[in-house]
Amino acid sequence: MPYTPDLVHELNTLIRFDLATNQQGVKVHKTADAAVIAATQRLHGKGLLTLADGGYLTSLGREAAEHAHAALSILSTGSFLSAKL
Repeated sequence: MPYTPDLVHELNTLIRFDLATNQQGVKVHKTADAAVIAATQRLHGKGLLTLADGGYLTSLGREAAEHAHAALSILSTGSFLSAKL
């Protein structure tokens, strides 16, 4: 299954969270892009965020965000792949 635009927006929302601390959340304002608002609401519905407008990561949300950050890092640098080839 390929990434859909909705999933990409959700991944982009997850990588906005600072994984260095659990004390910092994200607030998506009602003036934000409609796709960002919808992604945040979907993540809340999936149990990854504490609030429909952002809030904090749940335990599952933190795990998903860690994976999203890792995938972005690997795909952005390409160093992991070239080291394995």
